[in-house]
Amino acid sequence: MSKAKAINLAAAEKALGIELYKNRKASQALHEAVTAYRAARRSGTHSTLTKATVDLSGKKPWRQKGTGRARAGYKSSPVWVGGGVVFGPHPRSYRKNLPKTVLKTALRRAISDLVSKGTIHTGSVPSLKAPKTKELIGWIKDSGLPLSCLIVTGKQPEQNLLKAAQNLREVDLRTAREVNAEDLLRRSQVWIAEDAWGELGKRLQGKPKSEVKS
Repeated sequence: MSKAKAINLAAAEKALGIELYKNRKASQALHEAVTAYRAARRSGTHSTLTKATVDLSGKKPWRQKGTGRARAGYKSSPVWVGGGVVFGPHPRSYRKNLPKTVLKTALRRAISDLVSKGTIHTGSVPSLKAPKTKELIGWIKDSGLPLSCLIVTGKQPEQNLLKAAQNLREVDLRTAREVNAEDLLRRSQVWIAEDAWGELGKRLQGKPKSEVKS
């Protein structure tokens, strides 16, 4: 197997069938898209107890007057230790809705940046004889790629490749239909299969599809 060779700008434009960005145009779209993808993955399950939900008695702790102490109505008051929390966090969704054109522009911007940096490589799809992580690691090393990489395939990967990649936390596997701008930027090197460029080009040329995933 030959070592991975970075694809240049002209070759990437020919493979995609579109013109890539050669300046800082659309950088804001990329920032907004990456922020939206990361926000969509947040669980938003953090929660605090208010004075209405804290498990304390609602009985008045002492009589209103004559004790020499300040008036108190209930033990769950936020001013008491163990009382409710004022304006604390509660379960919510952090999802951000962006126009589909912004997501498509961000993907194009990300590809442009990585091609300019020389971190996108291309070649045939990894073909493994068995669903073994060791075989995939061998393919990655033989290709000259680091273990922190993204592999983009044109169609659904074979089961051997899917299973082999499951045990590698720093190796991401995506199809050309599902890969997004954040996926491309997350890893230090990207391998795009030869049959994936056409599908990526269709996404960037045609009507965009919603890409934000949880």
